Amino acid sequence: MTEIAIADGRALGGLTRLAVTPPDRLDAARAAMDVRLAEIDQAYSRFRPDSELSLVNDRPGELHRVSPLLAAAVAAGLRAARLSGGAVDPTLGRVMKIVGYDRTFEQVPAQGAGLTMRARSVAGWEGIQFDPTARTLRLPEGVELDLGATGKGLAADLSAAAALAAAGPGGGVLVSLGGDIATAGAAPEGGWVVQVSEDSGAPISADAEAVSISSGALATSSITVRRWMRGEVQLHHILDPATGLPAAGPWRTASAIAATCVDANLASTGAIVKGEAAVAWLATLNLPARLVDRQGRITRLGGWPEPVD
Repeated sequence: MTEIAIADGRALGGLTRLAVTPPDRLDAARAAMDVRLAEIDQAYSRFRPDSELSLVNDRPGELHRVSPLLAAAVAAGLRAARLSGGAVDPTLGRVMKIVGYDRTFEQVPAQGAGLTMRARSVAGWEGIQFDPTARTLRLPEGVELDLGATGKGLAADLSAAAALAAAGPGGGVLVSLGGDIATAGAAPEGGWVVQVSEDSGAPISADAEAVSISSGALATSSITVRRWMRGEVQLHHILDPATGLPAAGPWRTASAIAATCVDANLASTGAIVKGEAAVAWLATLNLPARLVDRQGRITRLGGWPEPVD
């Protein structure tokens, strides 16, 4: 049986887990992962007023030449918007502030002042001017980027790659960032066993469903964990760009497996927003997916395995 070393921590406003094989490479892999996550936080955290993203958001209408990290995150966000038909939109930053998610979730008050919610489209991704080759970016007036969805998937992919490079030849790593999981290198015997939970911080349970992946990535999006109240209105963090309101479809949780965590996150977040249309859309992506509706009923798609008794 392959030995695995594990280190838990916090970064980007959430829980992190690093698993490494062989175990003696844990310290080097963790140091490299931590450096990469710190660079990502500086590049595109919307909770830091000194981040590169915040500076761009504060100066709409101007042409900015951005760093390679921010350019990669913007490119991933715009690609997700195109592939999802706008369901995963990176331009919801201003609306996120309005509904109260203007700081890391641990700092968001569970109960706040009331809001009057009105449905209206807030999609703005098609108005962004971005040249990935020149790394230039211009935001329209009134648009703020929030790269939290695909940006977290990208962070998992990049930090897994950095950790593997530090672990060296023959090593293998798994990085989990609050439900976004990326792997790199050699998997342990039997693959990386991942518990599929609505709450990424849930303890490991023999009764919970788990899958084994030998490569690639897995992402889970859920409306059950990051929730808060504004007056009598209960809110969650996955907004529908078509209405500007929290996604109100039938799914409370969506998980997907893909070659990269960016693509897995695109599929899981897009499924929550698309609602009933998610099943047909996921079929076009040809990705294994698991959907849980608000009554707890499970739909498995694209070859997602059935539980083994």
